[in-house]
Amino acid sequence: MKREIAAVVFFLRRLIRKAQKLEMEQVEKFVEQLTVALQEKYKGHWYPKNPSKGQAYRCIRMNKFQREDPELQHACVESGILYKDLGLPWELTLWVDPGEVCCRYGENSYAFTVATFSGDDEDKEDLTKKTINIIEKVMSDDHSDSSVFIDQGRPF
Repeated sequence: MKREIAAVVFFLRRLIRKAQKLEMEQVEKFVEQLTVALQEKYKGHWYPKNPSKGQAYRCIRMNKFQREDPELQHACVESGILYKDLGLPWELTLWVDPGEVCCRYGENSYAFTVATFSGDDEDKEDLTKKTINIIEKVMSDDHSDSSVFIDQGRPF
């Protein structure tokens, strides 16, 4: 779960930084709060032997029916920023599953893989030291593998 959350956080961090609406310190505080929120939400809803089980529960989604994802909104409140200042696309879906994170922009476009993981991915890629350190701090009760292999070895 740690690798997948790190991939989501890194991906969203990149989108937020690209929007250039927040200071770097604000982005980092948001990333930390989002990591906490996702860790708490996914506890008890993570099934490595059946990755599609609970997929809807772990989905991060914004669209015309739900303009703000609850976990992103919670992280905004906790970090003292406005949701609109994230600068995220109006329609975005992230599926966070054991072994894979996928994304889709818009409701009718194709999904793409953000990150894939397997048990033998140790030490192949370092997502970023800072993101992994945040994950370690937040998930101190979960000391599983912290290495990350991003989609075919390419960073987002």
